[in-house]
Amino acid sequence: MADRLADWVALVDACYPESSAQPWDATGLQVGDEDDGVAGVLVCLDVTPATIDEARDRGADLLVAHHPLLFRPLERLTGATAAGRLALRAARTGVAVLAAHTNFDAAVDGTTDPIVRLLGLREARPLLPVDERGAGGVKLVTFVPPESTDAVLAAVAAAGAGRIGAYDEVSFRVRGTGTFRPGPGAQPVVGEVGRRNEVAEDRLEVVVPRAAVAEVVAALVATHPYEEVAYDLVLVAPPPAGGRGLGRVGELPTALPLRTVADRLAAGLPAPHLRVAGDLERPVRRVAACGGAGDSLVGAALAEAADVYVTGDLRHHVALDALTQGLALVDAGHGATEAAALPSLHATLAAAATARGLTARLLASAARSEPWAQYRPAGLDTEGAQ
Repeated sequence: MADRLADWVALVDACYPESSAQPWDATGLQVGDEDDGVAGVLVCLDVTPATIDEARDRGADLLVAHHPLLFRPLERLTGATAAGRLALRAARTGVAVLAAHTNFDAAVDGTTDPIVRLLGLREARPLLPVDERGAGGVKLVTFVPPESTDAVLAAVAAAGAGRIGAYDEVSFRVRGTGTFRPGPGAQPVVGEVGRRNEVAEDRLEVVVPRAAVAEVVAALVATHPYEEVAYDLVLVAPPPAGGRGLGRVGELPTALPLRTVADRLAAGLPAPHLRVAGDLERPVRRVAACGGAGDSLVGAALAEAADVYVTGDLRHHVALDALTQGLALVDAGHGATEAAALPSLHATLAAAATARGLTARLLASAARSEPWAQYRPAGLDTEGAQ
């Protein structure tokens, strides 16, 4: 039986839960119909014309990309924006797009872990653990006449409730007695106006992602037979991080000069350029790192008393401020610090697909999406270039 797109959406969420993504992020299925079949899956860093065409040419009808194609809301889906053009191109080509962004960043073996392994950091732990973000969801509790419980469950599940890992329509119900006294003007479905009524009801509980609460409550109210629907929304504490979170901080086995740390990163990452701020002979022992664009975690690196912070896309004034506070910096580039983690993403999805009996071919993109190249003016050697 052919895989469905819904199978792969569930698989990616099970490996990299969207609940662990940052609140500002855009993850999950961005282009495609969950009922469509999937024969091939191409794992890539970015959705570009090259990766869409590569998917088509290699028989893949799903792109699993680290960077979201649709990151900011579109007012209209036209060719007037780069994201709109790419979304239309993907749809016309028959290629679905699914993003695993900060939910992959936060994984135990996420985007920062190649840096951890490359430098041999000991006792590495997240700079920003997932549970500090309050990534728990919501539990919906409602009370339904038994003959309507299945219909209500189906409606709220269709709106996004009751999903845990690879399972859907997950719920708990217990039979009890509900009491109510309808006042003047009420039109109760059961019971009599003006007297206290006792009726059998199911207490129905389902988990709800925070982003889907409005849609789930609307589905509940639309499907529930009562004139007034009683329900509770209970915030659920997030699970322990268990090593999940953004960035990492750890110790080198022995102190090394900043120059040596930079040399290892330049040799081990696919970086076309690498910038260093700080005294190259300074001894470094405690290292903080974040794959991708990580200048928002400079404060966390300082709070951890790191000697150096390794990331990408560091801004000028952020770098100056960090240096004045004693933090050396290595900017290895946004794409280079993330591209090194794509083999791990591919391997994790491959193992999970095998365990679930999915049969689509899983491919690694060969397309290059790094926009930068190292430039040396013609006729000048490295020492002569200014």
